[in-house]
Amino acid sequence: MVLSMDRWKGKVAVVTGASAGIGAAIAEKLVDEGLQVAGLARRSERIEELSRKLEGKAGKLHAVRADISKEEDVLRAFRWVADNLGPVHILINNAGIGQDNSLVDGDTEKWRKVLDTNVLGLCIATREAIKVMRANGIDGHIVHINSVAGHVVPNFPGANVYPASKHAVTALTETLRQELIHIQSGIKITVKSVSPGVVDTEILETNDIKLSPEMEESFKTLPMLEPEDIADSVAYVLSTPPHVQVHELTVKPVGENF
Repeated sequence: MVLSMDRWKGKVAVVTGASAGIGAAIAEKLVDEGLQVAGLARRSERIEELSRKLEGKAGKLHAVRADISKEEDVLRAFRWVADNLGPVHILINNAGIGQDNSLVDGDTEKWRKVLDTNVLGLCIATREAIKVMRANGIDGHIVHINSVAGHVVPNFPGANVYPASKHAVTALTETLRQELIHIQSGIKITVKSVSPGVVDTEILETNDIKLSPEMEESFKTLPMLEPEDIADSVAYVLSTPPHVQVHELTVKPVGENF
């Protein structure tokens, strides 16, 4: 099997949640590989800052302000991409959140926020990307940034609906694969799931997740991946030949115990 990113040079990729952490690392990796990357996030100013740092690279990063949990934002973002960059060849569904909450006496709005982002936002972005790919005869790639929590339920107090949302991503990956087979449209759109273990990102701070002092100290001792590790993993699945389906890629730090 020959691995190459050459066929993606000059093509358009959409990366959701691109303002920090894994999303920013993926956006930077794709720019290095020569793609035109639309980075979607609420904090688009952070994407603009990263774009300036990447000037002179083979590709280019474009900042698009969008809240993935709001359908009108997603639709507006895809219209902007079509009008300004061209048809989408790659969608990286990276945007995802957790909330400090519980199932026993939880806040409904916090549950809804997680599900709207991690599940419905992913579905809406996927639908819009596939519309473009089918209309333009593009053998495109959809990559869902999942989690090990999409395959097991870690014994982590306060996880509440987060593992359920990621288990949904696992199911949606397979469901979409089957739908694409039944469509038989003559083009090859593939869907892939990349499931990281613990990654050293801002997720706790960004989502205002409060840990007890004991849990916070315990969390700091966990083996962790870097965002760049996941960016490299995404580049790997994108570099496989068109006839290859890397359906699930699980990436854990050495020593992770769940």
